[in-house]
Amino acid sequence: FTGWAGKSYEQNLSLGHGLDTYRERATTIHPPSCISSVSKSCFLLGPQLISRTTTLLTIDQSFYSTMFSTIQPARASVVNRMFTPRASFQHAGKGRLSRPPSCRRALLLGISHRESREIRFQRLNYSVKYGNAVAQTMIEKCFVTTPVYYVNDKPHIGHVYTSTVADVYARFQRNMGKDVFFLTGTDEHGLKVEQSAEKRGVGTQQLADENSALFREVMDDMNISYTSFIRTTNTSHKVQVQRLVEILLQKGFIYLGKFEGWYDEGQEEYYTETKAKAIGYKSLISGKDLTRSSEENYYFKLSAFQEQLLRFHEDNPDFLTPSARRNEIINRLQEGLNDIPVSRTNFTWGITMPGDDSHVIYVWIDALLNYITALNIAEGLENDAEESNCHSEEGLKDFWPASLHVMAKEISWFHAVIWPALLLALELPLPERVHAHGFWIREGKKMSKSLGNFVDLNVMKRFSDHYGLDGLRYYLLTEGPVGSQDANFSACRVHEVYSTDLANTLGNSLSRTTAMINKYYSEGGLPSETNAAGKRITWERFDWPELTAEAAADVVRFVEALELPKATNAAIGLVARVDLFISETEPFRMAKDELKAEELGAVLYQCLEALRIACVLLEPFLPQKIDEVGKHMDLGNGNFKERVRWGSLKPGSKVKKMVIFPRIGALDEQGFPVKHA
Repeated sequence: FTGWAGKSYEQNLSLGHGLDTYRERATTIHPPSCISSVSKSCFLLGPQLISRTTTLLTIDQSFYSTMFSTIQPARASVVNRMFTPRASFQHAGKGRLSRPPSCRRALLLGISHRESREIRFQRLNYSVKYGNAVAQTMIEKCFVTTPVYYVNDKPHIGHVYTSTVADVYARFQRNMGKDVFFLTGTDEHGLKVEQSAEKRGVGTQQLADENSALFREVMDDMNISYTSFIRTTNTSHKVQVQRLVEILLQKGFIYLGKFEGWYDEGQEEYYTETKAKAIGYKSLISGKDLTRSSEENYYFKLSAFQEQLLRFHEDNPDFLTPSARRNEIINRLQEGLNDIPVSRTNFTWGITMPGDDSHVIYVWIDALLNYITALNIAEGLENDAEESNCHSEEGLKDFWPASLHVMAKEISWFHAVIWPALLLALELPLPERVHAHGFWIREGKKMSKSLGNFVDLNVMKRFSDHYGLDGLRYYLLTEGPVGSQDANFSACRVHEVYSTDLANTLGNSLSRTTAMINKYYSEGGLPSETNAAGKRITWERFDWPELTAEAAADVVRFVEALELPKATNAAIGLVARVDLFISETEPFRMAKDELKAEELGAVLYQCLEALRIACVLLEPFLPQKIDEVGKHMDLGNGNFKERVRWGSLKPGSKVKKMVIFPRIGALDEQGFPVKHA
C-alpha cells in the first residue's frame, strides 16, 4: 500500500498526511456488511504490506478492516495475472474463474509493464449502486451485450439469433432478481458503410439512419428485451471514443507508424505477410482474396500484452466459450502478437483521431468501445492521462464490467484479444465472459444470397407468422449453433420441434390438465393435494417437490453455461413427466369413483403445479406464450427461486382452460405452406 506520490505510510505521516488523508484517498467501493474478509493468500504482496496493513488495522480497525477486506490489488503483476471482474477472491492464484459473487469489486487501476503507480480508490455512492441504502440486501448488477451490428446491409437470421441468445440470458438473470442492463445497437462507421452508401447513391448518414432504424425495428419485432440501443454515430459515443483514444495516446499505447501487409476488406482486419501466407491470402470468413495494403496509420501496442493475454486465457478456461474458441485463440497467441492499426486514411466516414483529422479511427476500435461508452464511463475524464481513472461513482457506470458478451465466432479474436488489451491499457477490468457461437448454414452450405438459401427478414417473418414468434424463437434456441458447431436451418426441423415439444407436449399437457380441472371442479377451482388429515397424497416414482427442484437446478446450471438446448430439454422433460403421471394414474377414471375424490384432486393439483414450475423455467425462452399462460392461471410471484418452490398454487384458485400451441401444418424452406398432392 502506498500513499501520495508513491510515498510510504510513515513518510506521509511525517509530511502531515495523517489517517484522514488515507481515509480520503483509499476508500473501499463496497458496503462493509455484505463482504467477508479476503484471505492474505489472495495477495502476493509480501510481508512489508502485510505489516503495514496490520499497523493500519491496529490504528483504526473499524475503517481499515472494511477496506482491506474488499480491495483488489491495483497492478496485475501483483498477482501475476489479470483479474477478471467478479471472479471470487478465494480462487485468486488458482487459475480459474469462479461464479460471480454477489458484490462488485474494485476497478483494476494498473498494468504490469508500466512503472509503479499510486493506488487510488474512489468513494462510491452506495444508494446509487445498490438501490436503497437502508436495505441490508444488495441487488446484483448484470451487464449483457450483443455486438453492435454493422449497418452496411440489412438484418438477417444471424443478427436475430445472437440477440435472442443474449435475450434469454438477460431475461433469466432478471428472473433471478438481478438488475440487468442489456445493450444492443448498430456499428455505423467504416469503409463498407461508405461504399454501400455510394453504391445506393445516398449519403452515409442517411444509410446509417435507415439501416439502424431497421435493426431496431427487428429487435422490437423479435421481442428482444434490450435496455438500451446504442448507435456509434451518437455524439456521446463519438466524444467518449476520442477521449479514450487520447488517453491511449498520452499513455504511449498508440503511436504513428506505417503498415505494409494484407487487408481483409470484408472483416476490416489486417494481416502480416507471414499470417496472410499461412491462410493462403484469402479471408478466413468470406474466402475472398486479401488485398495488398501500404499506408500510414496510428498503431496500438497489442504486442505489449501478449504474455499477459496468453497466460490469462490459459489460466481462465471459462472466460472465452465454447472451449474450441479458446483453443483457437491460445494457438494464435502462441504465434505472437503484432501491433495493430487503429486508424485509416483511405475513407472519411468515421471518428477522427484526436489532434489529427487526416486519420479516421479504425472501425473495430470504435465499435468495441461502445460497451463502455454506452455506460458513459468516459464522461468527464480529465485530459491528463495520469490523473484519469476510467471509472465513476454513479449511475450506469457501475454496471461495468460486463457479465456476458454474446457474438458470432468470426469476431471472437476482437473480443477475446484486442478488447481485453484495450481495457488493460485503459486500466479497466476485463469482462467476465465472452461467448462466440457458430453460424447458421443450410444443407451443409454457408448461407448466401447468390445460392438462394439465405434466411432473410421476409423468410423469418413467414415462419414467425405461422408458428408464432415464440415458436420460431424456441426452434432457434433449441436447434441453433450456440456451441462450437454450425447449425443447419431446416423448415422440416422447425415443424418437428414445434409439433413435438410445443404442441404435443407443453401445449397438450396444459390443455388436458386445465380441461379436467374445469370439468371436474366448479368454475375451475383448483383442488388440494392433501387428504382430510392434511397430509400430502403421493405416488411412488413421482416425488414432485424433488423432481421440480432437480429440473429447476438443471435449468439454472445450463442457462448459466449457455447450454440452452439442455436447459429447454430439462424443462420439457418435466412436462413429459407430467404426461407420464397422467397416463399411470388415469385421473379420468378416478373421476368416476367417488371414493377416489381426494386422489383425483391430488393428481390434478400436482399436474398443474408441476406445469406451473415448468412454465416458469421456460419463461425466458417463450416469453409471450408464458405470459399468455399467466392469464389463465397463477404462475407465482417473487424471484425465480421463490416461483419454482413447490406449493405456490393455492387450492381454490381459479384456472381457465387453455390452448396455447395449436397443431398446424408445415412450411417449405421459404416459409410458404406445403402443398399436398
